[in-house]
Amino acid sequence: MPRSAPIRLRIPKIRVDAPFTGLKIGPSGALDPPPADDTNLVGWQSAGISPGQRGTAIVAGHLDTKTSPAVFARLSELAPGDSFEVDRADGTTAVFLIDSVENFDKGDFPDQRVYADTPDALVRLITCAGAYNRTARDYTENLVVFAHLDAIA
Repeated sequence: MPRSAPIRLRIPKIRVDAPFTGLKIGPSGALDPPPADDTNLVGWQSAGISPGQRGTAIVAGHLDTKTSPAVFARLSELAPGDSFEVDRADGTTAVFLIDSVENFDKGDFPDQRVYADTPDALVRLITCAGAYNRTARDYTENLVVFAHLDAIA
């Protein structure tokens, strides 16, 4: 599919129906998270690959906030064979099929596997997971959903 900004993420199995916002790589070299004041918002690396385009598109969402569960609170319930849809600015919908759902320790995150260039149209849905470290004010793991383009609607 040609490049087109994502507008909406729909994952019926876990009742996600969320708008997108653009995200940038921050000074630390990591993707900045979506704003925490909107619990039903996902972000995508807007300078990178758009969902449906050849390559690996990165979509991030919060697990929770200080006040409530957030958009990706139930992401761990997804399984291989489940699907989700991304509505795009060009009026098309990219349908993705999930290949795996995996947790990774933040200190041993497989950057190459998650972010690598590819000739296929892939998406990675990423959120926090594991135990919450109150000292670091962060979770100890990331959950990554690996998916590939399955259909265009």
